Amino acid sequence: MKIINPLLIVLVLIALAYAGVNGAGMTVLFGLAVPYIAFVVFLLGFITKVLNWSRSPVPFRIPTTVGQGKSLPWFKQSKLDNPSGTAGVIGRMALEVLLFRSLFKNTKAEITSGGMLAYGSSKWLWLGGLVFHWSFLLILVRHLRLFLEPVPGLITLLEAGDSMFEMAFLPAFYLTDAAILLSATYLFLRRVVSPQIKYLSLPADYFAILLILAIATTGVLMRYYFRVDVVAIKDLIRGLVTFSFNVPEGIGVIFYIHLFLVSVLAVYFPFSKLMHLGGVFLSPTRNMANNNRAQRHINPWNPDVKIHTYEEYEDEFREKMKESGLPVEKE
Repeated sequence: MKIINPLLIVLVLIALAYAGVNGAGMTVLFGLAVPYIAFVVFLLGFITKVLNWSRSPVPFRIPTTVGQGKSLPWFKQSKLDNPSGTAGVIGRMALEVLLFRSLFKNTKAEITSGGMLAYGSSKWLWLGGLVFHWSFLLILVRHLRLFLEPVPGLITLLEAGDSMFEMAFLPAFYLTDAAILLSATYLFLRRVVSPQIKYLSLPADYFAILLILAIATTGVLMRYYFRVDVVAIKDLIRGLVTFSFNVPEGIGVIFYIHLFLVSVLAVYFPFSKLMHLGGVFLSPTRNMANNNRAQRHINPWNPDVKIHTYEEYEDEFREKMKESGLPVEKE
């Protein structure tokens, strides 16, 4: 049921968009109102989450350390795995965000036939996650051509590099289209096939990946199989940006399904695990330098405590200490 329920929700969303546009003709609702609502919810939700996280107090340094810290001169420091300054933190964060360096070091544990616990390298998850996120990013950048006129040269260059081949009467095949479908399918099957991952997975985990798979699938179908009016789509998208509130005629229903699924993802994004997009930059285990040996960090949560020094104690009880034969520092 953890898989069936999210799948049913995605299918219901597809059917809702199809029935609303193809049956009831609600193109204004699915072409204008829903995208605007989704954008506002996404923007406000994202900003609210980030601001809440930024206000969370971090009273002490808790960076993850997986290498030698800065110590005596004859100990070689691991400047990326255990940074002690800002430059090291920036390098560590860049490798984490762009190349998933910590996931690259991931290991798997399994029980061998002899009953022994064995550890091994696990690079498939790193590769699948890296391909998925980079292809998703490149597809988003490619879609900027629908919003901008004229199209910037960088986007045109990216689109040309992403195209595998182009033949007469056939649209160019994008490598990222195949990459996101294959990588998302792998990430989904990994949760289904592996008993350990399947046990830990929640319905929300399946919903997110199934929704993204549905978005990618409808996008591929819209480009290679179903005919849509690209000029009308550009007019609609630019109308959304310029607030012209125009819904051209002749746009295929597959586009409205695709747009509706993207809007659902945008609404769902700030309230899900997908917010690791913004959270990774605010993670104190990653964005802090490990300089505890060089600097003393006072916990701001520590309450003010009224102390009673020995000098004050002796001044208060000096006579009684003398009577009891206890030594005193001052006569």
